[in-house]
Amino acid sequence: MCIFASDIIQNYTIKNSKMYTILRKKLLNSNQIYLMEIQAPWIARSGKPGQFVIVIPISKGERVPLTICDINLEQDSISIVYQVVGESTRRLSEMKEGESLYTIVGPLGRASELITAPEEEQKQMRLLFVAGGVGIAPVYPQVKWAHEQGIPTDVVIGARNRDLLFFEEEMRSVCDNLYVMTDDGSYGEKGLVTNKIEQLYADYEQQHPNSADRPYSHCVAIGPIPMMKFVSLLTKRLELQTIVSMNCMMVDGTGMCGACRVTVGDKVKFTCVDGPEFDGHLVDFDEAARRLRRPDERKYRIATAQGTAGHRCNLAPAVEQALTRQRPQEQDPAVRATNFEEVSYGFTAEQAVAEARRCLHCKRPMCVTQCPVSIQIPDFIAAVAQGDFALASDIIARDSALPAVCGRVCPQENQCEGSCILGKKGEPIAIGALERFVADWKREKSKADSIKDSELPHPDNSQSKKVAIIGSGPSGLTCAGDLAKQGYGVTIFEALHHAGGVLVYGIPEFRLPKQKVVEPEIENLRRLGVDIKTNVIVGKSVTIDDLFDRYGFSAVYIASGAGLPKFMGIPGETLVGVISANELLTRTNLMHGYDESYDTPIYLGSKVVVIGGGNVAMDAARTAKRLGSDVTVVYRREQADMPARREEVYHAMEEGINFAFLTNPTEFLGDEQGNVCAMRCVRMAMGDVDEKGRRKFSVIEGSEFTMEVDNVVVALGTSPNPLVKSTTPGLDTEPWGGLKADANGQTSRKGVFAGGDAVSGAATVILAMGAGRVAARAIDCYLKGETDNKE
Repeated sequence: MCIFASDIIQNYTIKNSKMYTILRKKLLNSNQIYLMEIQAPWIARSGKPGQFVIVIPISKGERVPLTICDINLEQDSISIVYQVVGESTRRLSEMKEGESLYTIVGPLGRASELITAPEEEQKQMRLLFVAGGVGIAPVYPQVKWAHEQGIPTDVVIGARNRDLLFFEEEMRSVCDNLYVMTDDGSYGEKGLVTNKIEQLYADYEQQHPNSADRPYSHCVAIGPIPMMKFVSLLTKRLELQTIVSMNCMMVDGTGMCGACRVTVGDKVKFTCVDGPEFDGHLVDFDEAARRLRRPDERKYRIATAQGTAGHRCNLAPAVEQALTRQRPQEQDPAVRATNFEEVSYGFTAEQAVAEARRCLHCKRPMCVTQCPVSIQIPDFIAAVAQGDFALASDIIARDSALPAVCGRVCPQENQCEGSCILGKKGEPIAIGALERFVADWKREKSKADSIKDSELPHPDNSQSKKVAIIGSGPSGLTCAGDLAKQGYGVTIFEALHHAGGVLVYGIPEFRLPKQKVVEPEIENLRRLGVDIKTNVIVGKSVTIDDLFDRYGFSAVYIASGAGLPKFMGIPGETLVGVISANELLTRTNLMHGYDESYDTPIYLGSKVVVIGGGNVAMDAARTAKRLGSDVTVVYRREQADMPARREEVYHAMEEGINFAFLTNPTEFLGDEQGNVCAMRCVRMAMGDVDEKGRRKFSVIEGSEFTMEVDNVVVALGTSPNPLVKSTTPGLDTEPWGGLKADANGQTSRKGVFAGGDAVSGAATVILAMGAGRVAARAIDCYLKGETDNKE
């Protein structure tokens, strides 16, 4: 809805600031079917026939998906029709004119395909609408639209008896012919709607015996599942294209629950995302009917304390600790593969407490020693177990500047969780998920007080010196935060137009939301007094020598990362369509290339191959999938050897990404225009373990084959940009391009420190943060004159 809001506000003045007021309410028949007209200006201005809204009657009410049955622009209102079938619709029925609903979200779903058809096609249409039960309501706006377009339209409505009919006069006023059918013959004609369709065809053939034309070009059927099924079976025999609305399948309406799945042909569709209208000749109505049946509540009922008064659970602690690890709720794979929203919803408070209570609180917690920033993990988990989330947040904040980030993207399975004793025989504590929960709780509950007064800088004479940080990625942000808390004047110089470094340009939105997670962390630094200057390229806009000599900085920390992409060095890499993962991710994440309202283009074909097995490869593959491509990840080793987080690999597989293991590209092939069109590969075989602990691999002779491709995304790692080194005399580098620095981050230049990917090469967020923390301590010591420093 927000997408339309700005356009509407620019061109349209809302007459009444009070939203969602019930303007009119009417009981339509004896079957507890109601009409409700509601003031909803934004929805009224952008809604179209076939779309629906989510209605929440009260703050604690359920999300009820209801089809828009009419729009009144003069009143800024929409009309909905609903039948009382549950608690929320009962609450709706009890509300009175003049009262306001809690909220309405919409319009949602796709508009009717008739409306979106080309104008020339619309001129050739002759429409037959068939409606039954509550389905009469969503048919009405489509019939009304057809009438406004001058399209010949007949309507057949049916019900068990006269008392269950409604909208007869409204429908009659906007169609050419209205036929009313009742099962018992109490009104209109006796019989089923299918009987009337057969009669209409028979009458037409009798009136036009020598015509090859048919009476209708399209049929739209909306109503109970059995009605739509038999109408579709009949129209398939009559060779009449038929559209059905599966709005009866919807539960949540936004795609996050996946409960509205319906099989259309050989594919599973989501009614709320792909529909609600589908080809009636392809819908599996029998499956849909089964899914609509009410489950046996006895089978799914959770045992409670009823009937067990006085009972006290006496489970042994060891058994209690062995309970299954909590699983945060996630978007359904089929849904999330089409959007850039965050995959995981995170723990609820109840889940967090339950998970924290699994902790054994080891005497020698290896999880702490394996954490690059040494978070006191058992202490914060103990606080979570007691429900003291504020204390847990304070404990984490002592050692981590970016807990909401780390909880989402760090490879916990190789660090803290990998050393958890529970993981030896079962599942380790979900430390990352708990860290994320605490950070998210802190942000949501304490936005205005996210930094305590005691944490704000209080400069004195010994701490009035200035420090320059080059790069605003995780290492730079961590170092800046620690130094600012100690009272130093800190300025971050960022080459891009947005602060955040790899957190913003490299990690996709579906793993790390920018506005929700990254922006608040950066804003906290600003509140600490950190000055962030974007669009400053150190080495071009200003040199490190300038920072010392012209701008008065006493120390510099280089945290410029490793943003230079690596390629394979095989023939064809310069063909159009062979790109780096960095390019794809930057265009998507930083420049919003997936959003048509932005100018940055992304050129991806239908067949995309991503080469690599790390986190960046997974990010690129999952991004390409969301952009609509069929994606295959090519990796020269086996799945178990992939350096990517296991969770990211599993998520990619769930989302339908293909994997070709033990496969290695040897050449990219192009067409006459210089576009990549194929990739020549060989099969690989794994061998013995090498000196580094990884198994060797070799090419299987005679295994050459070719894959058709439209694009190739190379995700084989990155290296530091040589710009800083090339403009800073006396700054030593490693043969592979990384900056040389000791264990404290000190480089070969006095007062110049470095850390993160600029020193180590491409690594993880938490390792970069750890380097930033180490460097902050070293810089503090250096500026206080407590240690010697190299010239």
